[in-house]
Amino acid sequence: MAPKWRELADKLAEQIKRGDYEPGQRLPQIRELVEAGEGSKATVHAAYKALEAEGLVTSSRGHGTVVRQQVPLKRLGIARYDKAKWRDGDEVAFIADRVATGRAYRRNEQTQTVSLVEASPEVAAAHGLTAGDPVYARARLVKEGDRPTHSLTSYYRPEHVEGTRIVDPTPGPAGRGGGFRVLYDAGYEIDHMKEQLFARTPTPDEVKLLQLPPGEPVVELHRTTYTASGTVVEFAIGIHAASRFAWEYDFKVPDSAKDREGRE
Repeated sequence: MAPKWRELADKLAEQIKRGDYEPGQRLPQIRELVEAGEGSKATVHAAYKALEAEGLVTSSRGHGTVVRQQVPLKRLGIARYDKAKWRDGDEVAFIADRVATGRAYRRNEQTQTVSLVEASPEVAAAHGLTAGDPVYARARLVKEGDRPTHSLTSYYRPEHVEGTRIVDPTPGPAGRGGGFRVLYDAGYEIDHMKEQLFARTPTPDEVKLLQLPPGEPVVELHRTTYTASGTVVEFAIGIHAASRFAWEYDFKVPDSAKDREGRE
């Protein structure tokens, strides 16, 4: 059974999401909820702290606990991979999302762990390897302030990244321009990629890692990145807190019939 403060936090979170409390509106004072029978002062205080940790409210002396304006991060589509951002500048993908949304960021909001692992069947299939072959796994956890937004683990063939900044576990992007710039400098310029999205229920470990509220789904991303010659240089799996992103795509609509006419 969940503790009393968790039950109250879930109840208030549902009211906020339902619109019973609007952005900018102050929640009842702690003593008001105590008098209403919602629990002790400690229970209500813990519930409010949980709502703050989940990004639903802000608390300050003199203003009380106020519902936050819930503007999800734009998770850009094609535009987040613009070569001018990372090749010529230092705007790696997660920073491009923050810039597009008008949100502040710090480079160290991305942590990373690098290890040499055995390729799973899924990773092996993407890279054209045999399951169990060695690959480098570069796992990142990206936060906005103290709240995680998503995790992303990229898998690389050792011969593509051995000795590069990609296998350096220093927190933050892999140097100026991030991983794509490292691949570019190593002679593996990215040319095109394929992304697949799946919505699903999170695992217990993902709930803990991303600090998800009860009932929050995740969006799983599979990204395969190719050179112009078709070589796969990265296969990545991302786990995103569904409510913290708005996925945005802006692209030219194809006309395959017209393309065929041009080739004939």
